[in-house]
Amino acid sequence: MKKLMIALIASAAVAGTAQAQTMAGRGYVGASAVTAKNTTVDANKADGKLFAGYHFDERVGVEVGATNHHKTDFANGAVRGDVEGYGAYVAAKYTMPVNEQVSAYGKLGISHSSRELRTNVGNFKQSDNSGYAGVGVEYKLNQTTALVAEYERYGKTKDFGARANVWSAGLKYGF
Repeated sequence: MKKLMIALIASAAVAGTAQAQTMAGRGYVGASAVTAKNTTVDANKADGKLFAGYHFDERVGVEVGATNHHKTDFANGAVRGDVEGYGAYVAAKYTMPVNEQVSAYGKLGISHSSRELRTNVGNFKQSDNSGYAGVGVEYKLNQTTALVAEYERYGKTKDFGARANVWSAGLKYGF
């Protein structure tokens, strides 16, 4: 009887610890391939994005990320040059589980974006601090790894370079 009581107490302690671990916050990191239309060269370009976040619980979290719009050369008649830029954000994230593997989420926060245009007739730079919003879907491959796909808006409309609207698909790793 004494052994049975010890076994029950130990089982309850292990179950309580396991439940606390699933309810506790979890961090994550990820990388995505992104695409945004580059208005200077009138084409979609593939770039990269890195992000990290923390889930306070199953639904509420915070995320930071940065997207690099790499240097793109162009020539338009006698005007030649290149354009590049980046966008960075910090946002609150709300996740709604659809089933065991699929979740939908929305993000709302602030962003900083910068675009630089260098040509043989002059250089131009445009930066802004503005709102940030995103919506996406996540598909869990296992307990720590998930595929993500999302649409994001980095602030105001840009006059040159990559647009503020970004589509991405990538991989997220939780820890």
